[in-house]
Amino acid sequence: MASLDPNSVREYLVGLQQRITSSIESVDGQACFITDAWSKAPGEPLQGEGITQIMEGGAVFERAGCGFSHVRGPRLPPSATQHRPELAGAPFEAMGVSLVFHPRNPYVPTVHMNVRMISAGHPGQEPVCWFGGGMDLTPYYGFDEDAVHFHQGCRDALAPFGEDKYPRFKQWCDEYFFNKHRAEPRGIGGIFFDDFAEGGAENGFAMIRSVGDAFLQAYLPIVEKRQALPWGEREREHQLYRRGRYVEFNLVWDRGTHFGLQSGGRTESILLSMPPLVRWSYQHVPEPGSAEARLTEYFLVPRSWL
Repeated sequence: MASLDPNSVREYLVGLQQRITSSIESVDGQACFITDAWSKAPGEPLQGEGITQIMEGGAVFERAGCGFSHVRGPRLPPSATQHRPELAGAPFEAMGVSLVFHPRNPYVPTVHMNVRMISAGHPGQEPVCWFGGGMDLTPYYGFDEDAVHFHQGCRDALAPFGEDKYPRFKQWCDEYFFNKHRAEPRGIGGIFFDDFAEGGAENGFAMIRSVGDAFLQAYLPIVEKRQALPWGEREREHQLYRRGRYVEFNLVWDRGTHFGLQSGGRTESILLSMPPLVRWSYQHVPEPGSAEARLTEYFLVPRSWL
């Protein structure tokens, strides 16, 4: 892993997971995270261990999952070598923290955040290390000020690494979190980067630390502002319907999901991003002029929020 100590990466990620879940418990005030420490059995294609933390049935969060994993495998899966064909079939090591929080109130957006590192190399070669991650927001009812606040947090997290990073990674996020079969973004975006190795391993590690450390301030003020707004059956039905689009993206397009399943990862942990309840409606069209219609007509259109 070149000059980067993998233990320092692991220590940071485990600490990040604990900081985030402790904060979410405090905001919820009712439910607590269940901690499920796991390890892969000997003889399985993927070796390693992790900590899955899951909260269900909370006052604020209907389901919140935050997982840490540190795994090693004999060969990189196809989803990880699209841009690095020279590493096809190479042994690898990967670690990261990934979270998805599904709030109960339809006016509070779902959020996703992930920071990760992968190291790989053929025997006798110096391992290649690269990083990925980001965060993105998926509202069911849009508020301009929430979108601005979230994107400001994303921009500020990347500012120390060059003025080009936020606009570049914002565009990447808009293009990545996109349901191609629906011709529709998953949400209002944020930042996303993958296969990042610019400036060396220490620079990449510093960047995922900055993104991870910025997450709570980017998201929690939105939760605190919206969690007490009144809602009823109409808002709930709309929330469940829009959650269906979230599920579609994660199962059909998400490279992280594909990586985990293709490499023999732990299915329960890989699918912690799934919402607890969801619905689909055939050719559903929101009422013209409604807040539900405004979501797709205005908010789910890639734009500059800053």
